[in-house]
Amino acid sequence: MTRTPPYKLLSVLLGYPDRRLAEARAELAAAVEALPRSPQRGPLRRFVAYLTAAEPGELERRYVETFDLRRRTSLYLTYYVHGDTRKRGLALLRLKRRYAAAGLELTGGELPDYLPLVLEFCALAPQAGLTVLREHRPALELLRSGLHEAASPYADVLDALCAGLPRLTPLERAQLRRLQAEGPPSEQVGLQPFAPPEVMPVEARR
Repeated sequence: MTRTPPYKLLSVLLGYPDRRLAEARAELAAAVEALPRSPQRGPLRRFVAYLTAAEPGELERRYVETFDLRRRTSLYLTYYVHGDTRKRGLALLRLKRRYAAAGLELTGGELPDYLPLVLEFCALAPQAGLTVLREHRPALELLRSGLHEAASPYADVLDALCAGLPRLTPLERAQLRRLQAEGPPSEQVGLQPFAPPEVMPVEARR
């Protein structure tokens, strides 16, 4: 029987390592140990070993350096394909509507392409969530590659995620090669937000 990947666990592990996550490290390690034998368990064991050994301040610093200061390791999936362009705004809107159709209401002001949020969606609606992950397969591979290049412990989390996805199709491989060579589009949208207001964080609307 095919097992559903541990989407909720992956989402938590990719979230910002705040005090709550630091306090839950033993619980997260136990959750990983409880996973059945699978391609996900080995990489996640390595990651929780890092998570458990590092000091909270170090976890926060490395997280910011990895995901907030490096474009090649952004957690916002549509950025890899659309950059900061008008097309990205439309992609975000389509994704938000897909969440709504599945009964998921977005709260907290996060953009709908934020990978931990996408994984939350996968945990709630696995089939619909898998479709979203497959649509962003090249972006996930670019993120995974960027994390490996940066020697980031978070590469293990992306390895675990991608291990549960179908292999890249020839078309996806071609798109991946193009994105690796060219990077995201650089068209700017002036002073206006690149997404429609309903998919922008509260802070960006002010």
